[in-house]
Amino acid sequence: MSLLARYLDPVVIQQVSRLDLRARFIVEGFLAGLHRSPFHGFSTEFGEHRKYVQGDDLRSIDWNVFARTDRLFIRKYQAETHLACHLLVDTSASMGYVGAQHLGTRGPRRPAAATGGQPAGKLMYAIHLAAALGYMVTHQQDAVGLAVLADGLQQFLPARSRREHLVQLLSTLATIAPRGKTGLATGIQEALAQIPHRGLIVVLSDLLTDVDETLEALHHVRFRGHDLIVMHVLDAAEASFPFEGSVRLEDPETGQSLVADAEAVRARYLAAVAAWRDELRTRVQSTRGDYVALDTSMPFDKALVEFLLQRTRRR
Repeated sequence: MSLLARYLDPVVIQQVSRLDLRARFIVEGFLAGLHRSPFHGFSTEFGEHRKYVQGDDLRSIDWNVFARTDRLFIRKYQAETHLACHLLVDTSASMGYVGAQHLGTRGPRRPAAATGGQPAGKLMYAIHLAAALGYMVTHQQDAVGLAVLADGLQQFLPARSRREHLVQLLSTLATIAPRGKTGLATGIQEALAQIPHRGLIVVLSDLLTDVDETLEALHHVRFRGHDLIVMHVLDAAEASFPFEGSVRLEDPETGQSLVADAEAVRARYLAAVAAWRDELRTRVQSTRGDYVALDTSMPFDKALVEFLLQRTRRR
C-alpha cells in the first residue's frame, strides 16, 4: 500500500494522534493525488470544474477526477470568490454506532472508544471529514464555521478564515462525542438563525430521524439562499448488512430492540435502505441541493471529490 493510500485509509488515519495532522494528511494526500504539486490548481486562481462538452481543449480535462468518478470535467481558473462554508455535524447517539465490519459479524455493537480518545463509528468518520473540509476551505482562503448538532444546536462557531480559527474548530471537533436523541431539524434551523450571510452549508449526518421534518429544514436552507450539500454517512454495516444468524438490532437512542434472522431479512433490508437513500437524494435535489451517499468503508478522497464537484455545480 502506497503512502498516499495509507493516508486516505480511514482505519489508518484513526491511529494518528492529532486531529489537525489527520486533516492535513487527508487533504494534502488527496490534492497530491489530483495534481503533481499538492496544491497546484487549488490556489486563489482556481475557479471550478465543469462538465466536458465536445470541442473543449483536451489539455484542460482533469484526468484524475475522471479516474475517480468516470466522468469528464474541465478545470477552470478565475479570480477567487470568497466563500463562507458552515459545517453542520450531527452528534446524536446513533452517530456512535459501530457495526459488524468493525467488531465482528454477529451483530451490532454499542459505540466504543477509538484510538486517541475519539468516538468510533460514523461520528469518527464525520469528524475527520469535517476537519479535512475545514482545512481545505481555510487553505483556499475561504471562511469556515461549525455547528454541532444533537437534540438541537449544541455549539456554534461562526465562519472565519484565519488559521487560529481553524485550530479552534478542530479543537471543538476533537472533543465531541455521540450522545442524546436526534433533533436534526431543530438543530439545522437554530444554526441557520446564526448564519447572517448566504454561503455554503454542508450537513454531515446519518439522517436517522424524521425525513419530512429534516427535509423541511433543508428547504429553509435553500430558501435563505445558501448552497447545500448533504453528506449522508452510514456505517459500512448499515449499508451492506453483513450479519449472520440470529442478531439483535437495537436503537441506540431509544434502547428499543428486536431479534431477527439475518439471512431472512437481508434482501428486504437492503432494498429498504436503497429506497430510503433514493428518496433522500430525490427530495434533496428537488430543493436544488446536493446529496452525497457515504459509508465508513469509503476512503476520504472519494468524499472530497464529491464535495468539490458538488460545490462548483451550483456556481
